[in-house]
Amino acid sequence: MIESKNYYLDIFQVDTASLDKLVEEGLRSGGSYCDLYFENTSYGSLLLRDGAVTSGGKHIDFGVGIRVLSGEKTGYAYSESTGWADMVSCARAAAQIATRPADVSPYGTRNPSRGEPNPAADRYPIGQPWWGVPMDGFLPFLQQLENSVKSRDARVEKVIVNLAFQVSDILMYNSFRELKWDTRPMGSVSVSVVFRQGDQLENKSTSRSFRLGAEMLTDALVEDMARDVVSGIDDRFAARRPKGGQMPVVMGAGASGILLHEAMGHAFEADFNRKGTSIFADKMGRRVCAEGINILDDGTLQGNRGSLNFDDEGIPGQKTYMVEDGILTSYLHDRISAAHYGVRPTGNGRRESFRYAPLPRMRATYMESGNAKKEDLIASVSKGIYVDEFSNGQVQIGEGDFTFYVKAGYLIEDGRLTMPVKDINIIGNGPQALADMCGVADDLVIDPGAWTCGKEQSVPVSCGIPTVLIGKLTVGGE
Repeated sequence: MIESKNYYLDIFQVDTASLDKLVEEGLRSGGSYCDLYFENTSYGSLLLRDGAVTSGGKHIDFGVGIRVLSGEKTGYAYSESTGWADMVSCARAAAQIATRPADVSPYGTRNPSRGEPNPAADRYPIGQPWWGVPMDGFLPFLQQLENSVKSRDARVEKVIVNLAFQVSDILMYNSFRELKWDTRPMGSVSVSVVFRQGDQLENKSTSRSFRLGAEMLTDALVEDMARDVVSGIDDRFAARRPKGGQMPVVMGAGASGILLHEAMGHAFEADFNRKGTSIFADKMGRRVCAEGINILDDGTLQGNRGSLNFDDEGIPGQKTYMVEDGILTSYLHDRISAAHYGVRPTGNGRRESFRYAPLPRMRATYMESGNAKKEDLIASVSKGIYVDEFSNGQVQIGEGDFTFYVKAGYLIEDGRLTMPVKDINIIGNGPQALADMCGVADDLVIDPGAWTCGKEQSVPVSCGIPTVLIGKLTVGGE
């Protein structure tokens, strides 16, 4: 949502003259660049456990972060007050990093973007403001979701439904005199269910998260989430650990994109490559996977959890192809890495809040659809595994090695899905897994779950992938 400029200036009790003075204070010691990041975020939450509200509340986070850059050195300070004396003190603290101007390019912004934000191009307009609904007004939705889950399966023993939402007013200014503002909504609903069959228990959870207002809480969302969280439970109870070993792996469309995010996306973030710690640091312009494969990071999807009108450095949100037709063509840049490489920023400078300096981070990371059919990819495997629900994963950026825990999947035997499997790990290497992709289906799904990426800081992201066939990965089983 994009309000008028004065709406944001009034919230933080500043004007353009005072913003200029703060930037001057930040550059007083000789810095090359200074930016200001103001934030006013209102959070709300409500949790329903077995029909009873067990927690809930709301709080506000408010303040300003001031960054001063001198070459590749960063000075950063923040204040939880926008009183003039507090902000000046903050600017002077950040300025201590710089003793003289550094000989660097202007942080990727050769043509400063001074145009005002355009409400007509807003990627997350709010239909019904979150704070226009009293907290108890959300209870009917939560109860409806709980009841819908219980009505679908007699084995449901426990249901936990959680609603969390926030609205962030953001104002950004820098020494290029670029002024940007934005209001970012976010709503997330999750439901966790415990199923009992005799002495056996199974757990399953699902979530939905969008940059929308309270209009997202619909009957259709209830039905979608309730259907999702009970689906496949018969197979969960019947699932067994398979024998492990190296084998072909078919990754299902949608949530399998978390492997793309973790094992490959992080390695495309420019700070890792600038420092030489990414396995892809020397692969720009080189082939990293088969022809026809395109991998991108997208901040432009309407209402998507990872989308941004502007990143946290004031760079317009955009769509960035990292891999085009199998060739590595771009890293994900903030202003610092863009200056280092002599390119324009890609809109990936993100931060958890005003308390943190921005870093190159993903938004919505996915692979475009290919030309194959899911059924044909499965049919081409004589002995392998199909996976579509992942849990925790670990990745080593430098080596590219990864391991992911698989919550649900199936054996593939003679081209058919057979025994359901669980409690296995998928182990591999990111660049090698890319090189071993030998089939991409035409069924891209961008998962709507409440994905959060942790890289020193936490930010909301999305991921997606079509059904893909990787010729060889290690499956950890019996």
